[in-house]
Amino acid sequence: MSQTQVREDIIKNVRTIISQALKVDEAKIQLHSSLIKDLGAESIDFLDIVFRLEKAFKIKIPKGELFPEKILTDARFVKNGHVTAAGVEELKQKMSNVNWSEFAKNPLVSNLGNLFTVGMIVDYLSDKLQTASK
Repeated sequence: MSQTQVREDIIKNVRTIISQALKVDEAKIQLHSSLIKDLGAESIDFLDIVFRLEKAFKIKIPKGELFPEKILTDARFVKNGHVTAAGVEELKQKMSNVNWSEFAKNPLVSNLGNLFTVGMIVDYLSDKLQTASK
């Protein structure tokens, strides 16, 4: 199976999983869709999504690896509702598949959820599955 076919399969499965977890029509789920802003996800939904991804792809997703929530409770990384420069760097390391340029201009904690997109999950899974198959 080619890399393109593998990626298409991942996209199809992720869209189905998100549709089921969030009770959203699959047709509305695009790679650029924000889980929170566009699809209405809440924090509890992230646990459900991770569980469904693990089951569907037969992988283990360590807590905080896909959605790094611990950073937001660390005083070194968050001050006055903003993610600090150190926090942005930490997030970049944990979430390398995210475009940080826009967020870095105005790093409000409340905007962080907008970075959790369908495409970010697909990229994460592509990397994780590729690493696992080596």
